[in-house]
Parts: sequence; structure tokens; C-alpha cells
Amino acid sequence: MQPSTSNRKGKVYVNGQFAGIISETDQGYRFAYDETYRLNPDAVAVSLTMPLKPARYESRTFFPYFDGLIPEGWLLEIAARTWKVDTRDRMGLLLSVCRDCIGAVSVEAIV
Repeated sequence: MQPSTSNRKGKVYVNGQFAGIISETDQGYRFAYDETYRLNPDAVAVSLTMPLKPARYESRTFFPYFDGLIPEGWLLEIAARTWKVDTRDRMGLLLSVCRDCIGAVSVEAIV
């Protein structure tokens, strides 16, 4: 089930460890590392473009790294139909289909 479009949020995991929160705001998007995760000496950044730091990341447009987790082509069409999410709703897609991504990072919707 897709969360409502206002103030949607997701828990971001790296290698199964809770790493931070991605959220949709009135101004765009925000990502912040969890302090406990960030201070862990074994912590790994979500991406090279989002190194571990205490300040939150904010952007008027969807973060390219998270956009890259969303399927493309025919798989995107199947995902959009299955979860009834518009292919232009990048946050909705991220929260709907990226719970079990290939790779180290996954995102779980906060409902």
C-alpha cells in the first residue's frame, strides 16, 4: 500500500542496518543520517555523493542516488501497475518498490 503523498518518509538501510530517513517536504526532499549509525566506525555512506555528515541533505529535486534505485523500462511499468503508482512519482516508487533492492541500500516506507 502506498503512503499518502503528504510528508511521505522512508527508513533507509545500508547492508540491513538502519542508516537514516528520507522524506518529502513542501520544498522538495530531505535525507538525514541517523546519528547512531553515522558515529559507528563501520558505517558506510549511502553513496559517494552523500558522505556521512551530521547535517541533513536537502534538494528541490529528487536525489539522483535514490532515483537510481528505482527500476527502469519494462520493470518500471510492471512495478507502477502492480503498486498503482504513477511513473513520475519518484518518492512513491522508491517507497513502494525499493524495500528489497539489489545492492546494499534499501528503503522501507514509514506509514
